[in-house]
Amino acid sequence: MTPLALVVIIAAYLLGSISSAVLICRLFKLPDPRDNGSKNPGATNVLRLGGKMPAASVLVCDLLKGLIPVWGGYFLHLNPFILGIIGIAATLGHIYPIFFHFRGGKGVATAFGSLAPIGWDLSGLLLLSWGLIALVSGFSSLAAIGTAILAPLFTWFFKPQYTMPVAMLACIILWRHQDNIRRLWDGLEDKILHKKSDKK
Repeated sequence: MTPLALVVIIAAYLLGSISSAVLICRLFKLPDPRDNGSKNPGATNVLRLGGKMPAASVLVCDLLKGLIPVWGGYFLHLNPFILGIIGIAATLGHIYPIFFHFRGGKGVATAFGSLAPIGWDLSGLLLLSWGLIALVSGFSSLAAIGTAILAPLFTWFFKPQYTMPVAMLACIILWRHQDNIRRLWDGLEDKILHKKSDKK
């Protein structure tokens, strides 16, 4: 691994560590998403806590956290495997943010952002998959799980040289959704627009 690649990987992790959900909730004077709702600092929880505008802002910022470093690595002519590691670093930054006591989100939007530079055909198919599963089921978590399972297959079809890092990224997403998988199985998972009251 070259020093340049190492610098980009570290930068990707640090960028991923900027918790968009926490900062935007502070900006909109909303409750801390780490302690309210589903307690996940991501766009879906912010949607429940504060509505569409804050949630859309979080989504865009989380996508950019993955897209910017991977696209930067692409223009620096780093090889596909290193680009995959950069995407993983950004996603791990989102999940374990050094600036926010390592309390991060599930990493779905950041992971998707890191896959976007691979190709708009792949990105479009992944977005379509997420949308269809979410629309049919009503569960954001199920859409993320299903899309993560399909991502390596789609990548192999469009850009096979990226299949291994995308599979690694998909495994991280699935691992982060262990609790959601259990709740889905038990019928306890909240749907996208379900609002929880946090009575202590």
